[in-house]
Amino acid sequence: MSPDQLVQAFALTRGLLDNVTPDDYTSATPCAAWTVRDLANHIVEGANWFGLCVDAGAAPDPDPTHGVDYAAGDLLAAYDRGVAGSVAAFSTPGALERTIKLPFGEMPGGAFLVIATCDVVTHGWDLAKATGQPSDLDDDLAGRVLSEIKTGLPDGMRGPEGSGAPFRPAGEAPAGAPPADQLAAFLGRTV
Repeated sequence: MSPDQLVQAFALTRGLLDNVTPDDYTSATPCAAWTVRDLANHIVEGANWFGLCVDAGAAPDPDPTHGVDYAAGDLLAAYDRGVAGSVAAFSTPGALERTIKLPFGEMPGGAFLVIATCDVVTHGWDLAKATGQPSDLDDDLAGRVLSEIKTGLPDGMRGPEGSGAPFRPAGEAPAGAPPADQLAAFLGRTV
């Protein structure tokens, strides 16, 4: 996976964020503990956090992105700043080879790029579902992310919601489901 797929994922999710209004903020999402506001904040937090981690070689402590209510301000501007920083960080020569220390383990930047891209696409799917937008996201991108995450996601990174694990136990998508639904099911969403 290359930073180009992350750019695609960020653009796809930005289009979904652009259609969210404050009236949507209290709606439920496929992530049981989150409202649309929580999810939108998490998406923007991630866009900023990924780059900070890559630039520092470790998750920032304290994390300046955690707990920020991006939805109280210009959500898209904050997202765009994060996207620019994360894309630049992952595109820096050597970024994909160096080890990054994260709360859920150490890994090469290339593996973290797969997780970041997966996170952006999957939470885009969550946002689409929660706000009544089409969730049949880019088949090629979703299929590629699904293929990459299936080969690189250790079971130790899975756990029930609220456990602190970054991914939920795998579920099953209905037969013939599009790749975005298959990805969501693989990551524990009910499809």
